[in-house]
Amino acid sequence: MNTGPALVSILRQGDTLVASVNTALDDSEMLRFQADLVRQIGEHRARGVIIDVAALDVLDSFGSRTLRAIAEMARLRGATTVVVGIQPDVAYAMVRLGMDMGSIATALDLEEGLAHLARVRHLPTGRPRAGR
Repeated sequence: MNTGPALVSILRQGDTLVASVNTALDDSEMLRFQADLVRQIGEHRARGVIIDVAALDVLDSFGSRTLRAIAEMARLRGATTVVVGIQPDVAYAMVRLGMDMGSIATALDLEEGLAHLARVRHLPTGRPRAGR
């Protein structure tokens, strides 16, 4: 029985799911994460999904393909996906290896990810606008 910390936590904030990847996932764990997240999108009728990968110091090609697949499945279920927290070294390695996130939106952190979802969904962000 595994009593260690959860590999991924998926929390609901209104109609947005926030999935935090807490440690590197092997291929089977990544596929289980994909299935769990897509299932929860339907269960909670989520309209936004944020995947936080800040804890990862490596993102391999399978991982980035799986994130793209999750985003596409979420889109087909009516949800917009943002990946947040890509570390500078990870971003550098991805560019050097020719890997990209496709059309998935990315943001610096959770706050920016929530702001992005609010913008694309035309929701108020709770932040004051410049000039007001």
